[in-house]
Amino acid sequence: MGVFSGLFRKKSMSPVQGSSGWSRIFEPFMGAWQRNIELKKEDILSFHAVFSCISLISKDIGNMPLELKKKDGDIWVKAKDENLKFLEKPNHFQTMQQFLEFWVISKCRNGNTYILKLRNAFGKVEQLIVLNPDLVKPLVSDKGEVFYQISVDVLAQQSTPVILPASEIIHDRWNCLYHSLVGLSPIVACGLAAGNGLAIQKYGATFFNNMSRPSGILTAPGRISDEDAKMLGERWKANYSGANIGGTAILGSDMKYMPISVAAADAQLIEQHKMSSEVCCSAFHVHPFKIGFGAIPQGLKVEDVNLLHFGDCLQNPTEAIENLLDDSFGLKAMGYEVFLDVENLIRMDSSSKMDYYTKGVKGGIIAPNEARIKFNLKPVDGGWSVYLQQQNFSLEALSKRDAKDDPFASSKGGKDAANSE
Repeated sequence: MGVFSGLFRKKSMSPVQGSSGWSRIFEPFMGAWQRNIELKKEDILSFHAVFSCISLISKDIGNMPLELKKKDGDIWVKAKDENLKFLEKPNHFQTMQQFLEFWVISKCRNGNTYILKLRNAFGKVEQLIVLNPDLVKPLVSDKGEVFYQISVDVLAQQSTPVILPASEIIHDRWNCLYHSLVGLSPIVACGLAAGNGLAIQKYGATFFNNMSRPSGILTAPGRISDEDAKMLGERWKANYSGANIGGTAILGSDMKYMPISVAAADAQLIEQHKMSSEVCCSAFHVHPFKIGFGAIPQGLKVEDVNLLHFGDCLQNPTEAIENLLDDSFGLKAMGYEVFLDVENLIRMDSSSKMDYYTKGVKGGIIAPNEARIKFNLKPVDGGWSVYLQQQNFSLEALSKRDAKDDPFASSKGGKDAANSE
């Protein structure tokens, strides 16, 4: 990082004090940590609702191609720039789709995405690298300048810790409830719900591993010694648990087996599990039916569902990516802007698509060939002109017509017109 050697001078910098966020350990219940019962981030991410929400959001953003455009008159057209090749291939190990997915995954998991502008020996940006957020710490100097401390990150070609100015880092963040430089993951709001869902899944797995038979106790009418109780317990486990579960037990001396676990119906596992999943969906602003919970509202078409999903969930991260790339590289000053192609995500069904472009052609908004291209059809001769039927007239023209003695008389030309005179 010799290119940055002239950027620094000795100054006092302090780390940003934000909330510890989702990296904290969640307790399933009060005092659980004292019994080594805790929920770490790996556990929470393994809950299917959290995993599905993060996977869905990141893949949807990744499915939208990133396009560099320049204004040609009043319209935006696709453009290319040799100095902005990293907007097509961000780095040597990721495609743009993978890069965008990882950008969004980091933001969903940590609330922050840090992207390093990797420069060559001439100071020109060549690659964009999404950094491990656990290895990055925002710093603020006494003058209010923002810096970022990056620990060793081999993938980002950082062999030693380094402090970089904010101009070298693209910092995307959301839910900045405690500090403007510290974002929070939605997992902060749904961590306990995810833990509850995991506990239900583990209980269900244990319950069904026991062939849906609850645990219980052996009772005897009289008093038994500790040695006899221990022996009976060991024999019961050896003969009627694990692989031997379901065998026929023979009890003597008026001993009885009494189940003590709560049945699944009594615990309302399905309802509790569904509620946990819905809470996670709510935190990520994902509609439950997008990850398999609940039914799609009646009357909604495919396009309506995608529009609903985009407006409630995807629009904010989409705008953030576009704005950050524009600002970080001064694209607007160069006459460029980047856009994520939303049309790739919000695809209409064939009937709606045909109706949409038919109305556009008839209304004189688009040319027939422009509509044909959208259906992957070749242009035809004369199809680049916009057509419009002559069937509407201005009120002024109609008033002049009505002022005539015979407003609806047909006009004649040629010999007929001369003879009429």
